[in-house]
Amino acid sequence: MNTPSASPIPRSIDTLTVSNSFATLPAPFYTHLAPSPLPSPYLVGTSRSAAALIGLPQTTLSDEELVQALAGNRPLPNSAPLAAVYSGHQFGVWAGQLGDGRAILLGDVAARDGGRMELQLKGAGATPYSRMGDGRAVLRSSIREYLCSEAMAALGIPTSRALAVIGSDQLAMRERPETTAVVTRMAPSFVRFGSFEHWYYNNQPENLKTLADYAIAGFYPELLAAANPYQALLAEVTRRTAHLMAQWQAVGFMHGVMNTDNMSILGLTLDYGPYGFMEAYDPGHICNHTDQQGRYAYNKQPQIGHWNCFALGQALLPLIGSVEATEAALASYQAHYDKKLDELLHAKLGLATQQADDDKLLDAMFAIMQASHVDFTLFFRQLGNLRLDDAGGDSALRDLFIDRAAFDAWALQYRTRLKLENSQDQSRKLAMDACNPKYVLRNYLAQTAIEQAQNKDFSEVGKLLEILENPFDEQPQHAKYSALPPDWARGLEVSCSS
Repeated sequence: MNTPSASPIPRSIDTLTVSNSFATLPAPFYTHLAPSPLPSPYLVGTSRSAAALIGLPQTTLSDEELVQALAGNRPLPNSAPLAAVYSGHQFGVWAGQLGDGRAILLGDVAARDGGRMELQLKGAGATPYSRMGDGRAVLRSSIREYLCSEAMAALGIPTSRALAVIGSDQLAMRERPETTAVVTRMAPSFVRFGSFEHWYYNNQPENLKTLADYAIAGFYPELLAAANPYQALLAEVTRRTAHLMAQWQAVGFMHGVMNTDNMSILGLTLDYGPYGFMEAYDPGHICNHTDQQGRYAYNKQPQIGHWNCFALGQALLPLIGSVEATEAALASYQAHYDKKLDELLHAKLGLATQQADDDKLLDAMFAIMQASHVDFTLFFRQLGNLRLDDAGGDSALRDLFIDRAAFDAWALQYRTRLKLENSQDQSRKLAMDACNPKYVLRNYLAQTAIEQAQNKDFSEVGKLLEILENPFDEQPQHAKYSALPPDWARGLEVSCSS
């Protein structure tokens, strides 16, 4: 649980002592089992910043002991590995029992912030919840999760973390045979909306209450003093989810599979599958090739976040006690989302004040971006270079648009708006560059790194991680990683297959 620990911060893998707070829950919540050994494992990549969260020094990250432990081949001291059960709605349809079908929780370890971090091995073999699956993850999807977890953290967006990827020459059959891997995920908790739905739909109120009490005591202890702690829990998760959706939208991130079993009770970005970052701006863009109906399109994410909170509210209703109290906890979602998104968009445009017609300026901006299919990340980064009294310097920004006249008209409105608050070019650029990333994990960049890694060359994985850990810096030596994607990237598709 997310409480201060008296155990020392580890200095090596041998002193990485594990406890397992989730294992204190009753037996129906999980199945104890060891990871399936990964034959002849090798290190693909490690995140020093993630390792620092639990006190692992850089010198430990290439130890053979670490590789064996994170491959699931060597138990960590005092670990009690388990796979958790949960249920959920998938693409809006009740899917019944799900659970950790290929993820095994080793336990939790002391974190430098005084709390705890759970360590989970994704791709660690079959569990009782694998539903005919082999329990393995492939190298392709493991690298994508590893890189994006760390990229999102560097962008300041709440997320699970990825400590390492361990590869193997063992094959798993997907659309074709692919080599397998294990990614070590870290989060204070991996409890999901679907964890609560499981007990609600199985009519087990005692276990529902046990889980809610565990979540409140471990992660929201301040809610214990509330008149109705379960209503307060729903309200806080709703607030965090609304803020997370706003942060996704502001950076152009698309999750791709916003099922309730992929939604974190802590408001973290969880379960990276067919995600994507917006390139040519299209509010209806669908990043998941499997999502034929577009349920999880970019412009649907905010309302799906709200829908998922309603699903959680339904599950918590027996504890909250009334429909009215449940609806009251959910009612704040839209206001929290709107306020957070407005704050983020103002920052992205370098606007220090709120004015009555700002929504019209924003709407017009997105309209011309859509009409010209303007690259989302490049537009906002380039916008910081705009100067109040030098329209002749707009060429790089202006060239992103097919309809340059439309841009010119909008830029005139934007300059007028900036002058209302006596905006200064230099200070505004510094502020805008601090919230508009130059580098995001474009699909083609991930694909290039994956193809090299499949040939046992992991250098591009390491380079991408280094770049993405500093997304707001100029990094002139890596400028090509911020350029428009090549033509071949248009044919890339990502799906739920992994």
